[in-house]
Amino acid sequence: MEKNEILVTYGKDIAAMAIRLAEEANLAELIGDSDKRIGLKPNLVVARPAPEGATTHPEIAAGLIAYLKKNNFHNLVLIEGAWAGASTAEAFTVCGYRKLARETGVELIDTKDDKTRSCDCKGMKIDICESALAIDFMINLPVMKGHCQTLLTCALKNNKGIIPDREKRRFHSLGLTKPIAHLNTVARNDFIVVDGICGDLDFEEGGNPVYAGRMFAARDPVLCDAWAAAQMGYSISDIPYIGLAEKLGVGSADLRSAKVRELKSGISMADGITDGMADGMADGAAMGSIPGGKVRQLAAYIAEDKACSACYASLIFALSHLSRSELGRLKEKVCVGQGFRGRQGGIGVGQCTAGFTASCPGCPPSGADILAFLKSQI
Repeated sequence: MEKNEILVTYGKDIAAMAIRLAEEANLAELIGDSDKRIGLKPNLVVARPAPEGATTHPEIAAGLIAYLKKNNFHNLVLIEGAWAGASTAEAFTVCGYRKLARETGVELIDTKDDKTRSCDCKGMKIDICESALAIDFMINLPVMKGHCQTLLTCALKNNKGIIPDREKRRFHSLGLTKPIAHLNTVARNDFIVVDGICGDLDFEEGGNPVYAGRMFAARDPVLCDAWAAAQMGYSISDIPYIGLAEKLGVGSADLRSAKVRELKSGISMADGITDGMADGMADGAAMGSIPGGKVRQLAAYIAEDKACSACYASLIFALSHLSRSELGRLKEKVCVGQGFRGRQGGIGVGQCTAGFTASCPGCPPSGADILAFLKSQI
């Protein structure tokens, strides 16, 4: 896998999706020496199950562990520290990682119990947990979701889990942007698998999940976050730590040079969302993903007919970034879904509404593109 590649897959078998990404990336080849100590770093910011939109699905780690063991990598650890004031031990239990560790024999490391070392992160001193510094190859497993302060949390911000609580508090006192960027000059991001299954639109702690059935892999955490930001309707300038991390040499935020490759699988990207999506996402609920009230409110502005998960989720992301007054100025409901293919209408998103008077192209269009399109229609 090249440094400027992003591999994207959609489906319902989460563990199988993770294995597919590892295989397509030639992860075993990227790691090299089988004696390396390999860390898997999920986002377990709070003790809430993954379907609530805050934490990494344990099936992702399970799939990767299976892949790694099959390829003779056995020096594996699951490493994380919940946010300041929260219990990682509780999160390990509630989020399914204690059970996973017991079943696989993989060690659990709570960084809250760890000693730390002061590191020079390109001009900024940051205390980092020694267990993280001892990792030879780190697999970052963030959730793509919103954040009430930074708007987005993904690969770069997920590394806050390898610093002690006192540093987490200091990061907030410094405004997050600068310390997050500097931390990633030392924190390892050797391989990234992003959980985009049902991240919360707005809040890091979950509660308002949006089912997208998506997962993607990257090697560059800056490019990864830049792409994730675009999917959520943000520009890079909206998330300042992305640009600062690029300036510090962590990676590239140039999406024009990114090679985004969508993997074909047994489950099509066009696997449609049922009519029950707005009332509970019956299709997504099979994976335990139940949208919150805000999603149902935004669904009132949508006319959906056999919509693909990714297209519907991108539209929800875009609508969530419109103000109440802007939503009120929408002339009609926004149409989305394969059921509109070959039909005429007013406002639509995705190539299936190409025959409409106004249509946002793409399959699926990004959240950023849909947001700009909707604003042009108000």
